[in-house]
Amino acid sequence: MRIIKSAAIVALMCGCAIATMDVRPASALTLMDFIRGGKKRTSPEHAQPARPLPGVGMIVPQQIDPRMAAKPPRVTGPRYYTYKAEPLRRIATDRLLDPVVTGSVQNGALPPMLRPPLSDARQFLPEINVRATDAVAKAVENYYGGRTDFVWIDSTGVNTRAKSALAVLAQAAKVGLDPQDYAVDVPSDTFDRGDMIAREKELVQFELAMSVATLTYVQDTVRGRIDPNKISGYHDFKRKSVDLFAFLDKLAGSDDAAALIESQNPKSPQFLALKAELERLRALTDATPRVEIAPGTLLKPGQSNPELANVIAGIKLKASESLKAEHAVVLASYQGTPDYTPELVSVVEAFQKERGLKADGVVGQASIRVLTGGETTDSKINKIEIAMEQARWLPDGLGSRYVFINQPAFTASYTDQGTEQFSMRVVVGSKTNQTYFFQDEIQTVEVNPYWGVPQSIIVNEMLPKLRSDPGYLDRMGYQVEVGGRVVPSSAVNWYGSTTSVAVRQPPSSDNALGELKILFPNAHAIYMHDTPSKSFFKRDQRALSHGCVRLADPRRMAAAVLGKSIDDVGKEIASGRNKALQVPQKVPVYVSYFTAWPNKTGTVEYFNDVYDRDMYVNRALDATRNARRAEG
Repeated sequence: MRIIKSAAIVALMCGCAIATMDVRPASALTLMDFIRGGKKRTSPEHAQPARPLPGVGMIVPQQIDPRMAAKPPRVTGPRYYTYKAEPLRRIATDRLLDPVVTGSVQNGALPPMLRPPLSDARQFLPEINVRATDAVAKAVENYYGGRTDFVWIDSTGVNTRAKSALAVLAQAAKVGLDPQDYAVDVPSDTFDRGDMIAREKELVQFELAMSVATLTYVQDTVRGRIDPNKISGYHDFKRKSVDLFAFLDKLAGSDDAAALIESQNPKSPQFLALKAELERLRALTDATPRVEIAPGTLLKPGQSNPELANVIAGIKLKASESLKAEHAVVLASYQGTPDYTPELVSVVEAFQKERGLKADGVVGQASIRVLTGGETTDSKINKIEIAMEQARWLPDGLGSRYVFINQPAFTASYTDQGTEQFSMRVVVGSKTNQTYFFQDEIQTVEVNPYWGVPQSIIVNEMLPKLRSDPGYLDRMGYQVEVGGRVVPSSAVNWYGSTTSVAVRQPPSSDNALGELKILFPNAHAIYMHDTPSKSFFKRDQRALSHGCVRLADPRRMAAAVLGKSIDDVGKEIASGRNKALQVPQKVPVYVSYFTAWPNKTGTVEYFNDVYDRDMYVNRALDATRNARRAEG
């Protein structure tokens, strides 16, 4: 029987990278064998290079005194940044002097109260201080630099268009935004008619501030308040562009400014579900009730334990309405007895399944954590607000057909014709090898794949062993290339740079990628794939890989994106040949990170922040608020 060193296997068996070499396969040997020492394998006949290659045969590693050798290098992943919010700058009112004021006076476009002598206009306009981000400031300057009328004021002061727009801005919290970011000082209807210059200055200040607030709201609700790429190297998004000048021009001619502004908010079913959940949570006035279950409780079917009463109380509190309705008779008849009967086991299993736990009826640490949950109303609201911000980074409407991976939920789902067809468990990157947050398109399914070992695994995990035993990969049956040429592992200078060294594992039942991988080419070498380590899917916490996404049912996902049957995919695998199957029509894939997200019924579910990314989003939002509140 094999003795498996689990920690090392978890570290190595979960790696991923896209292999591009095309050489004759050698007999396969697993990374488990790599850890244990493996069996001696015959090196490929074609492994001897025809001429010297860089890094090959330059030194004999065994002749180097290990005490004198440099410590093996490390390949590090992306990092998190200290978020730097976009600063505000003052609107260049000197550019607006002639068109807005002089031109308006000359053309009679200004309201009667705004017709001071030209010298007075030149006197007060440079004093007006309205600040905005550069994009908003440019849009305002360009708009008013070519206009002779106003959007938000008329002869009576603040017009009805402004009042309706202000009502929308004041309700920004309903769509997960901060109303303070769009607050504007509104001129009073009463004023000193003896000081018309001051009144004119007040109204022009409001006009510009109102345009800034409205355009800031529109830009925020379309693309989000923060730039995700400035949070960390794990975020990879092309930020949406918003034509602010065109929108302001459209507002000027609109009879319903409120409807026009609100139309810019996301309309996807997922966003609307988050919005409804946010409204529900904010309506709660009492502290969220909680249950306590004694630490260390372990309850198995058929046992008797007084903590069972608290377990059932927790289910009544935290289960969905549909689950409670389905098991209403059992829940209603339970009298607090300690006997864990089969009927109660069924209720617990249903709850575990609903929460993404192993549905075995055993109440242990994972189930207790969910039942006693640290989720307060405030923490849920915060997760919802973060989810609404992040949803704005994605398209407004994910499409009628797509794959959605949610890392905190450890799930991947397939949607077709706007309806989720199935969902499955996945394994994602560990906290030290995090999966990225980005979107792409699935293009290929590769059956019987080679596994190209990532440089991070070669350097961080293989190199120390190879320096003491350079022929190790030869015995394992791995294929090694230097500069594109196949060479024996024993011929490589493992004390030199490994930049031009490539290692891959041939197809086999023990291949780290299993039977297939699903590719959406990206700069991060992340894809979905099979795995021989099926036991990982039984775990509740499945952040275990080097960054790729491992599927519990890869054949089903492959069949879905290929538009084939599962049997057809099985036949391709049974051929034993390494083969790339092109997807007939590219399928969008969202490799996402949401700690709050609606399920297929629209019910919002909450998940643990496995990478602590919500903390970094909160910091970015705080930095943005501070920048917008800063005095100019």
